[in-house]
Amino acid sequence: MPVSKVLVVDDSKAELLFLRELLQKNGYAVRTAENADDALRQLAQDRPDLVLMDVVMPGQNGFQLTRTITRDPQYMGLPVIICSSKTQETDRVWGMRQGACDYLTKPVDPQLLLAKIKALG
Repeated sequence: MPVSKVLVVDDSKAELLFLRELLQKNGYAVRTAENADDALRQLAQDRPDLVLMDVVMPGQNGFQLTRTITRDPQYMGLPVIICSSKTQETDRVWGMRQGACDYLTKPVDPQLLLAKIKALG
């Protein structure tokens, strides 16, 4: 099933704006959340086709939230792509072990991100 609805989870307003504009320009319906609690509320209201997840956030971090989402039966099969400023290979491996289907480092390359999303559908 092609991706049409995306939930972007990031505590940076600049990053949310950048990703929202990029995705909307390319035909995606986008909702945003600035922390884990907000993201979980958004997920419960309207399940997206994809979650783009930051790692470094106040409260529950993106690794923890990715694990919560990918291990919850009601979100079975919901892909999570981590978009993080954490660039170490160990961070990428850890993110994938939490259930992410991909891991991109910031600044996110717009063409690469769009290609990854398209490949999911």
